[in-house]
Amino acid sequence: MKKEIHILMLEDSPADAELAKHTLRQGGLQYSAVRVEREDDYIREIQNNPPDLILSDYALPGFDGYAALQIAKKLCPETPFIFLTGTMGEEVAIETLKNGATDYVLKHRMVRLVPSVNRALREARERLERKRAEKQLRESHEQLRALSVYLQRVREEERTRIAREVHDELGQALTSCKLDLSLIASRLPKNLKTLTEKARALSAHIDSTIHTVRRIASELRPGILDHLGLVAALEWQATEFQNRTGIRCDLHTRLQDAVLDSNVATTFFRIFQETLTNVIRHAGATQVSVHLKAEPGRIIMDVKDNGRGIEPEEISNTRSLGLLGMKERAALLGGEFRIGPVRHGHGTRVTVTLPVAETSPEAVHEDPVDRRSRGGAARPETNSRRRVQKGHVR
Repeated sequence: MKKEIHILMLEDSPADAELAKHTLRQGGLQYSAVRVEREDDYIREIQNNPPDLILSDYALPGFDGYAALQIAKKLCPETPFIFLTGTMGEEVAIETLKNGATDYVLKHRMVRLVPSVNRALREARERLERKRAEKQLRESHEQLRALSVYLQRVREEERTRIAREVHDELGQALTSCKLDLSLIASRLPKNLKTLTEKARALSAHIDSTIHTVRRIASELRPGILDHLGLVAALEWQATEFQNRTGIRCDLHTRLQDAVLDSNVATTFFRIFQETLTNVIRHAGATQVSVHLKAEPGRIIMDVKDNGRGIEPEEISNTRSLGLLGMKERAALLGGEFRIGPVRHGHGTRVTVTLPVAETSPEAVHEDPVDRRSRGGAARPETNSRRRVQKGHVR
């Protein structure tokens, strides 16, 4: 059984209104209809009993169809609006359609009324279903985004917990073993050279294992990121990268460490890590340059290398999980991730922009600070103080 529709008729001629009703009944439509003539009755009916369809004459005494169309667009924008009028020039008809009317039907061609109404109702249902589907899709996307944010946070918390336990528990146990071994070695008779050499080798092996434990803990969640901030963590990562690969990595920034939220700092750091991983795997570069700067309402990190560059197919490849992960990390905080070839040169450029609260003047140094990676092993757990002198960090 078809659902009955409610029609609001704006018509000053009762005879014409009855003719329209008769035509609709003959066409098989089930409806209820209310006829009004004045503007105040028209507005009150829309507000109190919203219609499924509006049929309006164009020329009315003291009130015209164009004004009725504007009121309908404001009060019930999704309701189909059809002009049913005796005369309407082609230019006027086109203008009304441009301004939101669904259709127009001339009274001397009433045979068009039923098909026009059916089409208008069908399109209105399709628009409603499409908007409902879009709303559900938005809600689903927001739920997935919220879940992704939660999972990222849980992942970082778990990394932090495991890193702490690995560093503290294993580190302390290994240190205790080394102390005991040193005590035993010191009490060995001097003539037992084989056991003495064995003790020395075992002590060296414990030292190597302690270094490995520290490295694993730092890779899981570098303590320097939590204690000294993003800039120090980027500098440490750049130094580690240079020491491990031989690729020079320079960091330039005006940003003061303490201004960033932990989620923002973590996102920048993880994207930087993944970018350096891509440089090792794909770029064939000999140098990486990193710029970190603050602008009103946002922080920007720009990473460039002098490698082979990146092709559009590689950027759009849906199997590039690393790129997708970086893009998603930035999007989770309402930011933007861009990657492409370096203009006027060779290499790849990655730009990450994240929104932040307005930065105070004290949060940015007046003079640029250039942080360049240096030789020597980095020890993030002991690097608790840094000194800025002549624009360089030491």
